Amino acid sequence: MTYAPLPHAPTPYAPAFDISHVESYVADLATAAAELTGAYGFRPVARAVSEDAESLALRQGRITLVLTQARSPRHRGADYVLAHGDGVGDIALAVDDVPSAFAEAVSRGAVPLAVPTRHADGRTTAVIAGFGDVVHTLVEPGPDGLPPGFTALPDAAGDLADDLLEDLDHFAVCLPAGELERTVDFYTQVLGFRMIFRELIKVGAQAMDSKVVQSATGKVTLTLIEPDTSAEPGQIDRFLDDHGGPGVQHLAFAARDIVRAVGTLRERDVEFLSVPDAYYTMLADRMELTRHGIPALHDLNVLVDEDHDGQLFQIFTRSTHPRRTLFHEVIERFGARTFGSGNIKALYEAVEAERLGAGEVLR
Repeated sequence: MTYAPLPHAPTPYAPAFDISHVESYVADLATAAAELTGAYGFRPVARAVSEDAESLALRQGRITLVLTQARSPRHRGADYVLAHGDGVGDIALAVDDVPSAFAEAVSRGAVPLAVPTRHADGRTTAVIAGFGDVVHTLVEPGPDGLPPGFTALPDAAGDLADDLLEDLDHFAVCLPAGELERTVDFYTQVLGFRMIFRELIKVGAQAMDSKVVQSATGKVTLTLIEPDTSAEPGQIDRFLDDHGGPGVQHLAFAARDIVRAVGTLRERDVEFLSVPDAYYTMLADRMELTRHGIPALHDLNVLVDEDHDGQLFQIFTRSTHPRRTLFHEVIERFGARTFGSGNIKALYEAVEAERLGAGEVLR
């Protein structure tokens, strides 16, 4: 693995994008909503119904997820689910002046999918193409934080003290080989993002190249990953085959206290990936923890990584998607600004050590 932080050079074109909401297209709205509410603790806060689709908005912390089930083949969600199964179809970006942001993006090469449209509540939206079948709806933010056209549900407000998940830390996006540079160029040159990290990750005979782009506000972060064709096929290749092209592999939810969050999620039957015991045997030699203890992390299978700014704690859920192409991450940052790539190498070493019964890092 190589890791290189990139300088935060100012850019003259830097729209103040935030995340408005994330819309997923689903085959069964009730089933998808039940998992996110019952297991993850999201609250239904609003609904939208049209002739072509039915949508439910869920919220936790600053996260707004929209689940949409197509009612007609005319709705783009119908084709999306047919091609990919349930998945993220729209990463909606909040921006104060939608017409100006849309016009600038199109002038820089964005593909327009819907021109600026004023809604009944006075707000404006527009749509541009993103990557694969994922689009970006540009949304003028509203006082309730809901997308235009949604009606708030009664008793939608919940006790924020019960929220385990606070925000969307980042999106992990899998791209076909050869599309990474073009996608980075789109976000940096068309949408005014900056590239903040670059990583080449090698694990055994597999390898992947990753670049991270982030909005000028720091509130929208995408980890873009493509397979290294000079290495053996791996998990990114499998995602692309099973998903049917590029798409969002996982959403990373930020937690204030990952031990509390993961412990509660496990009690609600959320399944997480397991970690070899050897990983924790070696952890004390890898770093001195600044938060949480090894026994608690070991019990929950939480991973730890660090960079020059601090440490991060992370864990990945076991996918419940029929194609195994979508899962979630829970992450707590204690100063760190990277994305845990050191865990890939550490996990590989731990698995090998456990397999060989060595109980120590392989040399």
